[in-house]
Amino acid sequence: MEYLSYSKENQIGTILLQHNPANALCSPMIKEIDSVLNDIESDADVKVVVIRGEGRFFSAGADIKEFTTVKDAEGFSELGAYGQQVFDRIEGFSKPVIAAIHGAALGGGLELAMACHMRIVTENAKLGLPELQLGLVPGFAGSQRLPQFVGAAKATEMLVTSEPITGTEAEKWGLANQVVSEDELLDKAYALAGKAAAKSAVAVGFALELVNHARHGDYELGAKKETELFGKAFASHDGQEGIQAFIEKRKPDFKDR
Repeated sequence: MEYLSYSKENQIGTILLQHNPANALCSPMIKEIDSVLNDIESDADVKVVVIRGEGRFFSAGADIKEFTTVKDAEGFSELGAYGQQVFDRIEGFSKPVIAAIHGAALGGGLELAMACHMRIVTENAKLGLPELQLGLVPGFAGSQRLPQFVGAAKATEMLVTSEPITGTEAEKWGLANQVVSEDELLDKAYALAGKAAAKSAVAVGFALELVNHARHGDYELGAKKETELFGKAFASHDGQEGIQAFIEKRKPDFKDR
């Protein structure tokens, strides 16, 4: 792969963005992310995914040079639609995806991070959607996801001013799960991943599905789905093992089935 590398260890897969100098998101990189997700989805040895950037940034935006190769509005819309398709896949992925953000997550970089299930950021990282500075708007559903995290008023402010917020502010506004020092970032990200990997993959997959229902605001459908998955989790091997382990006051031995 040209724009990223993939590795796995301790049931955690790592997607490392490697597009110098700023890990700008281009269509070939997004295609490579999609391809790696195919491998991860079918690999029972990987239970959690961490996405991080090599060098100074997580991802400082979309690849503006690629924009100059697009000929018309239809082509530009297709570019956005493909990014949305892959980022929607991340949001709906059956295994937790954690973004470990340092330096900057701007434009397409923030849109990628927002599609992940959890975000850990460094204190001084910059997060924003500066597309209006170029006379554009976000194209990878950033305008839809950002208000879900920070509210409509703050999202509007971030969009129309093009001013980023810091990692510390991102945690305050609900855009980040944790804010840490630069030195702590990877340790904290992989500690969180390890906690998720220790759970039953069956229950984790169900939980992600249910949170997605809540994220999209369909309470009745989500609650109905919860009762269904509550029963399936109970009947699963891991559900029965978890209950028995609790009664016997021991650590459960989940088999991910």
